[in-house]
Amino acid sequence: MSVDKKKIESIGGSLQVVIIKEATKRYVAYSPALNLATQGKTESEAKSRFGEIAQIFFEEVVEDGKLEEALKELGWKKTHRRWRQPPKAKIKEVEKVLELPQIVSQGRVPVPTL
Repeated sequence: MSVDKKKIESIGGSLQVVIIKEATKRYVAYSPALNLATQGKTESEAKSRFGEIAQIFFEEVVEDGKLEEALKELGWKKTHRRWRQPPKAKIKEVEKVLELPQIVSQGRVPVPTL
């Protein structure tokens, strides 16, 4: 089955990603907008791996025909044929969810293109 690129293009923009340094000295990249996380030995590796799993996430939900359902479940809204992410999470909210107060940075990564 081919992936409908127009569905992904309707998302656009970038995703908020929070980087957390665990006590084990590994870094976790977490995006509240997708409730998706991965880890790496370095901050750079965690960010790179996050880009890979975000790509896989979008490919799979589009291929399964469940993009709209998945994004709605995550709190996204569709306006004027474009998807809008939930409001940017505050650091304190992320700390509560993850129970990991060692957030070292936060930034944004582009939404993957297929």
